[in-house]
Parts: sequence; C-alpha cells; structure tokens
Amino acid sequence: MKAIIRQECKLSLKNLLIWAITVGGLGFICTLMYTSMEGEVMEMADSFSQMGAFSDAFGMSTLSIATLAGFFATEVGTVHGLGSVLFSAFLGSSMLSKEEEGHTGEFLFSLPVARWKVVAAKGITLLANLIVFTLICGIFYWLGFVCLGEEMPMKEMLRFLASMLLMNIEVASVSFLVSATAAKTRMGLGLGIALIVYVYDIMGRVVPDLKDYLFIGPFSFANASEIFAGYEVPKYSLPLAALIILGTTAAAFTFYTKKDLAS
Repeated sequence: MKAIIRQECKLSLKNLLIWAITVGGLGFICTLMYTSMEGEVMEMADSFSQMGAFSDAFGMSTLSIATLAGFFATEVGTVHGLGSVLFSAFLGSSMLSKEEEGHTGEFLFSLPVARWKVVAAKGITLLANLIVFTLICGIFYWLGFVCLGEEMPMKEMLRFLASMLLMNIEVASVSFLVSATAAKTRMGLGLGIALIVYVYDIMGRVVPDLKDYLFIGPFSFANASEIFAGYEVPKYSLPLAALIILGTTAAAFTFYTKKDLAS
C-alpha cells in the first residue's frame, strides 16, 4: 500500500506543481496588482458595490475592493476557488479509472494487495495532493502580502484556505466516485461537475428563489468575500459536505471492490 502511494505521488507530482504554481502564481500577481490599481480601485469601489446582481455574484457588495483584504477576497478568491475546484475534479476523475483505461490494471491487481487497499492508497494520494496544493497556494498569497508590505489577516486567510480545502475534498470525492464506476477516464464529466457547482453558487447569489438553497453547493461555505467579511457559515452546508464526502467515498470503495475490471 505504501508503495502504491509513493508511486501515485510521483505520477501526480508534475500535474500538482503545474496547477499549484499556475493558480497560486495568478493569485500572487493579482495581489501585487492592487498597488498599481489602488487609485482606480478606490474610485470604482462604490460603483462596483452598487451593480446589483453582478456585485452579489462576485462579493463586491459584501466587501469593498478599495481595501487589500476586499480586493484579495473578490479577485484572488475567485481565481483560487475556480482553479482549485477544477484541479480537484481533474485529479479525482482519473485516479482509479486510469488503471483500466491504460491497461495497467493487469499488473496492479496481480500484486498481493487487497483491492480496497488500492482504493485507500489512491484516496490518500488524492487527499495529500489537495493539501499540498493548498499549502503552495497559501505560500504564494503570503508572499504577495509580504511584497506589498502589508500584514496578512491570518485568521481570515487560514479560514479561507481551510474552507477551500474542504470544498476541494468534497468535489474530489464526487469525482473519485465517478472514477471508481467508469472503465475510462471521465475527465469531461469531472470538470463539468466542478463548473456546475461554481455556476450554481453564482446563480444562487443572483436569483432570489435560490438563495435559501445555496447550502447545497460547496461554495456556500467557501465564499472568500463572506469569509473575509466575518460571515457565519450557512447552517446546513458543513454537515451536508461531510455527508457527501463520506457517502461518495464509501460508494467508491463499494463499487470498485465489486466491479469487474477491464484488463
């Protein structure tokens, strides 16, 4: 099992670094842009906060983009949220199905390792990648504040990164289940799931009838603007996220240990 985890970590290292450096680097650049745009942002802050549905969708009515914290939450929060959820879906949707699609299952399942241990090893690798991804991005964001000579709001930043990590785990667990049930990598389906939850959150903040059901989507507890503004987490969002993670993970184990694998 340890050998499988080491091998999977090696195989996923390149993708991990590409995604983490890209998302974290974009966030770092956006943070540095605040200084050059500070004057213009202050002039536009009131206008942006009064743009109705657009302001609600991207958190500009919650926080003022004239402050660094508000600018970070609305700009970098959007970049990290979308980039990280796509990475989670990308990684999770291929973690198990690639063995069948790449015809490496013949070797893997000839080893004296129970099939449930293979699933567990893949799941641990997936979780480790998400944690490292979050840490790398967090370092980039910290460097952005350091370069600007500003003090990072540590409490809000840690809550932001922890919430994003939980959201990524939820999306990855759903994609992991997709990977467990499919004989071929369903990358499109996994990325589609990620985009659906992102668009659902935007629509829920714009359409009044959907606002009471925002807790269904993982972005409900990982909205950067609400986190930096000190808002409370919606009542049912975290229990529902935990239920989805546990349920999809258990289902992935059940399906994969019983299915007939293509060689």
